[in-house]
Amino acid sequence: MSSSQRPPSLSRHIATSVGFGVLFALLSLCALAAWTIASVDEAAIARQTRFLSRGVAAAVTQLPKEQQSSAIWDDAVLKLRSNDQVWMEENLGLWMGTYFGHDRVYMLDPHNIPVHAMVDEVTVEPSAFQDEAMGIMPLVEKLRSLMADASSANEDSTVAISDLGVEDFVLLGQSVALVSVLPVLPSTKAVIQLAGTEYLHISVQLIDAAFLSKLAEPFELDMPRLTMATGPAIDSPAVPITDHQGRILAFVQWKPDLPGSESILSIAPATLAVLAAGLLLLGWLVHRLRRSSTKLEASEAQAQFLAFHDVLTGLPNRALFEDRLARALLGSSRPGTQSALLMADIDRFKNVNDTLGHPAGDELIRQVGVRLTAVVRNVDTVARLGGDEFAIVLQDIKNDREAELTAGRVIDAFEQPFELGGEWASVSISIGIAITGSSPTAGAEMQRKADIALYEAKAKGRGRYQVFDGDLDEVVRRRRTIERDLKEALQTGKKQLRLVYQPLFDPTGRKVVGAEALARWDHPEYGTLSPELFISIAEERGLIDQLGEWVLREACRVAVELDLPWIAVNVSPIQFRNARLVHKVMAALEDTGLSPRRLQLEITEGVLLERTDQTQVLLNELRSRGIRIALDDFGTGYSSMNYLGSYTVDKLKIDRSFISQLGTSSDADALVRAMITLGRSMHLQITAEGVETEDQRDHLAALGCHELQGYLMSRPIDAERLKILLSLDGQSPEALSA
Repeated sequence: MSSSQRPPSLSRHIATSVGFGVLFALLSLCALAAWTIASVDEAAIARQTRFLSRGVAAAVTQLPKEQQSSAIWDDAVLKLRSNDQVWMEENLGLWMGTYFGHDRVYMLDPHNIPVHAMVDEVTVEPSAFQDEAMGIMPLVEKLRSLMADASSANEDSTVAISDLGVEDFVLLGQSVALVSVLPVLPSTKAVIQLAGTEYLHISVQLIDAAFLSKLAEPFELDMPRLTMATGPAIDSPAVPITDHQGRILAFVQWKPDLPGSESILSIAPATLAVLAAGLLLLGWLVHRLRRSSTKLEASEAQAQFLAFHDVLTGLPNRALFEDRLARALLGSSRPGTQSALLMADIDRFKNVNDTLGHPAGDELIRQVGVRLTAVVRNVDTVARLGGDEFAIVLQDIKNDREAELTAGRVIDAFEQPFELGGEWASVSISIGIAITGSSPTAGAEMQRKADIALYEAKAKGRGRYQVFDGDLDEVVRRRRTIERDLKEALQTGKKQLRLVYQPLFDPTGRKVVGAEALARWDHPEYGTLSPELFISIAEERGLIDQLGEWVLREACRVAVELDLPWIAVNVSPIQFRNARLVHKVMAALEDTGLSPRRLQLEITEGVLLERTDQTQVLLNELRSRGIRIALDDFGTGYSSMNYLGSYTVDKLKIDRSFISQLGTSSDADALVRAMITLGRSMHLQITAEGVETEDQRDHLAALGCHELQGYLMSRPIDAERLKILLSLDGQSPEALSA
């Protein structure tokens, strides 16, 4: 072959090689595309199946939870016993149907005889239960058996069976249904539930088109349908509906979303066109463009997000909150529609920062945001306004009760402690609620009302919610007046503040061994105020140090004047944040001439919960000066015993809630005995508060209690009556206390 023939041959060779290379590349790309499409579709189907399975499981869990709102209720027990059909219709039957969407509700008496029935939100004759009894009675019998076993040793079955319930998927004729059976139990100890006399609450949720649509909606599944297990072969993805024995009753099917197949069909024409023009160049350009575009979009999205969201929690910030609130208020102007604003504060959040550090505080804020988001609807807004302050905007609510139920769920979400980097913290949350009325309301006014309600919730003890009403404006005005007048009374020495003294006695209940000083305030406008009210205001408004010092000096003066063995003075946890506390106490003792050994400072668990080095130093220094420390209300907090080893005290005062139960149950007696034994083993003085009967007095003396305090011996009295009581010198104080 001549040299002139080689170039065409070489060209053909190169062309063939390139052709085969391109063909191989195309076939490889097609094979890869087919595999990718199949993988994406399979993953999508698996994800949809997983989501739907979780939805079915959630429905099984949710049904008995919804029942509990009616099944655990004193009124439900009493009204069923009295066969009050009108009440049952409004609160047991129609309530479950209209509010929760249950299809059937049946109430059975202790003999499994139906006493009330609701079918499709219509009250029917109880005998309607017989139409579906075949499918439901096995669950009823199973629950009765569990209840009998659990309550066999109890006269009152409430506690023993409170956690029992049976739920399962069953066949009701040609339909599949989710059935839940719960015992109707009292919610308080005021109603006794004898074992074997329990009524049963049965809720039925049909697995019908409406249920399937609601079940599939959160996951955006298309055309959900139910196929009975005895029907035709399954030709699409399905989730089995099984009973507790593993029997398949039916399948939930849907039209699967196949993103891989849909994508390839949409881009196939364009793909074939660009392959001919130069796949490599276009791919490189698209790749570079996509990378640049993605970075730019991500940057813009991040900037947009940060402008309207809190960095720590990812929740809407104040700017977005105010926009959402304005939108909700605009929507609530429609007839029959309301909106609500919930302002929420974490109670004693500063304690977490002070004891566990700011990283733990940040983690708590993050977890609180997650819990709040979990208990509201998707249409509602949870926002962080700053610090430990959160807000929830509820839009399109039907009535005030819906806002209160949401607040209740928020408070319940705080029952479980928070895990913060290896440490556990239990906190509560206080909520103020403002609800739109008949006239338009501005966002600023809604916030003002919710803030006032929040202030009142905290004033009433925290860990609760308060709905704003017109009276709260007056409450706030009153508290501000009290704050102003307390400040004036402390500064000017007005004779409105006074002390009363509740004596403490030896175990015989006759001889006075000391007294506790208690503050009282005769307000010129509101009369005698509750100490809890004005002391809480003093703590909130920075007046507690001044009030505490006045109480201390007056108590020491009276103790010297009456020659009391010792005087006890309560000290607020906030006073322990003042490093000059010891100096102020010693100055009061020196000015009044009272010996340190005759002064006893009573602290609560709140002081110990501070867990600061300063608290430890102050307690140790006070004791080193001869002053005794008593731990008041012992046993009412979960941490009291944990801290006894860390903080040295001289006395434990057992809370009156335990003393009131003495002699009523062996458990109460054993608990008080254990407290006294614990204290004596640690060489502590033991005082019992709230002694009101001779049996309690004798019981405590027999258990080795050192001191008694309560109305049996003496109520709080003024200094003159205390002087008379001291002069009795061991004689019975009953005539004086009367």
